Amino acid sequence: MNAVKRRFLLNALKCLDIGLVILSFALATVFVAYPSQSVSLARFFSIRVKLSNCAIFATALFFCHGMFSLCGLYESKRLSTKFAEILDALKATSLSTACLALISTSFSVRMVTLRFLVVFAVISSVAVVASRFLLRCWLGTVRRRGRNLHHILILGTNSRAIEFARRIEATPEQGYRLVGFVDDDWPKMDKFVATGFRLACDYAGLAEFLRRNVVDEVAIYLPLRSFYEHAARMAALCEHHGIIMRFHSDIFNLKVATTHATFLDTDPQITAHGVVFEGWPFLLKRATDLIVSSAVLLFLGPVFLVIAALIRFTSPGPILFGQKRVGLNKRQFTMYKFRTMVPDAERIQEELIHLNEMTGPAFKIKNDPRVTPIGRILRKTSIDELPQLFNVLKGEMSLVGPRAMSVRDYQLFNEDWQRRRFSVRPGITCLWQVNGRNSISFDKWMELDMQYIDKWSIWLDFKILARTIPAVLKGSGAA
Repeated sequence: MNAVKRRFLLNALKCLDIGLVILSFALATVFVAYPSQSVSLARFFSIRVKLSNCAIFATALFFCHGMFSLCGLYESKRLSTKFAEILDALKATSLSTACLALISTSFSVRMVTLRFLVVFAVISSVAVVASRFLLRCWLGTVRRRGRNLHHILILGTNSRAIEFARRIEATPEQGYRLVGFVDDDWPKMDKFVATGFRLACDYAGLAEFLRRNVVDEVAIYLPLRSFYEHAARMAALCEHHGIIMRFHSDIFNLKVATTHATFLDTDPQITAHGVVFEGWPFLLKRATDLIVSSAVLLFLGPVFLVIAALIRFTSPGPILFGQKRVGLNKRQFTMYKFRTMVPDAERIQEELIHLNEMTGPAFKIKNDPRVTPIGRILRKTSIDELPQLFNVLKGEMSLVGPRAMSVRDYQLFNEDWQRRRFSVRPGITCLWQVNGRNSISFDKWMELDMQYIDKWSIWLDFKILARTIPAVLKGSGAA
C-alpha cells in the first residue's frame, strides 16, 4: 500500500475508533441507564443532554483517543502477531474505561455506574477487537494477491539476517516482498548461498542499486560492534534516499530521520524515516487533493475541450503528452500534460543539450524551438499542467509536493541527499514553483524541496497553493 493510502486508512481508522467509542457509550446507556424502558437507539437520541455533559463527554473522547494512541493502535502492525494486536486493543479499551470512570467521578456523572462501566468496557472491547480482526483479514487477503507490498532489502548475510528473511517469507499476509541481500564475500558466505536466497549486490554497489530499484525498507543486520562505521555509512545512504530503515539500535546519529519502536513478534525493532507526513494533517492533505482536483476538473471541463481543439487544429500530434516520471520511492508513473511541443520533441532534445540554460540535470530553454505557438501560451499560463489533476486523483501525485522529475533527469542526479525528495509524493506545485521556477539554480531548487519535506504542515500546503495563483498569473519563471 502506498503512503497516501496508508495514511488515509490510518486516519480513517482513528475516526472509526471514535465512532465505536460513541456507539459503545450509546449502547451502554440504553442497556443500563434505562433498563425498565424498551431498548431503542431512537429513544437514546431523543434524550435531552446538557451542554456541560457534552463537554464532559468530549473530554472523555479526547482521553480515549489518547489511550488508543498510547497503546500503539495506530502504529504499523505488519510484523506483529494477532495476539499482540488484540492485547493492545484490550489495553486501550481498558484504559479508556478507566479514564471514563475517573472523569465521571470527578464531575459527579450519576449515570456512569460500575455496571455501566462494565457494559461499556465489554461492548467497546468487542467492537475494537472485531474491527482490528476484520482489517487484518482484509489486508492479509490484499497482500497475498500481490498488492499493498513493501519491498525490503536486507543488509548482512549472517544467521540473524537469514532468520529474519525466512520469517518474512513465511508470512505473506504481512505484505513484504524480499528484494534480496547485500553483503561482501566472507568466510561463511557458502552457508548463505546454500539457503537459496538472492544476493542483490555488494556494499560498494548498494548506492547504484538503490538508485535503480524500488526499495521501501532496508533491514540492517550487520554486527554493530565490528561493523559500526560501515553500517553507519549504509544507514546514511538510506537516509539520503528517504528509505525506511529497520535495525536493532538507534546509535547511528541520523540527522533527519526519526525513529519508532516496532515489533516482529516479540523481537524489538526500530524503524527510522525522515518524512513527517502523518496524522490528521496528512488525511486533510489527501482530502484536499481529492476535493480540489475533482472540483477543478468538473468546473474546467469545457475549457479542456477548447484547449484540446486548439492543440488538434494548430499542430499535428496527440492532444495530451504522457511522459514517464519518477514518483514515490522511485516508482515510475506516466504524467500527463497538454502537448505544447512538436511530436518528436524528446528526440530533438538531445540535439539541443548545448543550449540548456539550467544547472544540474534539469533541461530548460527560454525560447525552446520545439514549442508550438499555442504551446507557448499554455506553458506561460501553466494551463498545460492541468491534466496532472488526473494523476492527483489516481494517487500518483499531490497538489503540493516536489516536482516530478523525468527518468532522464533523475539518472543525471549526482548527489544522494537530493534523492530524498523522492521519499514523498510529487506535486503539481511546490516551493520551487512559487519562488521563480526556472530563474533559480538547480541546487537551490533541491534545497527548497528538502525545506518542504522537513518543515511540512497542512498550513504550508495551503500557503503554497495560495501563492501559486499569483505566480501563475505573473508567469514567474515560466518558459
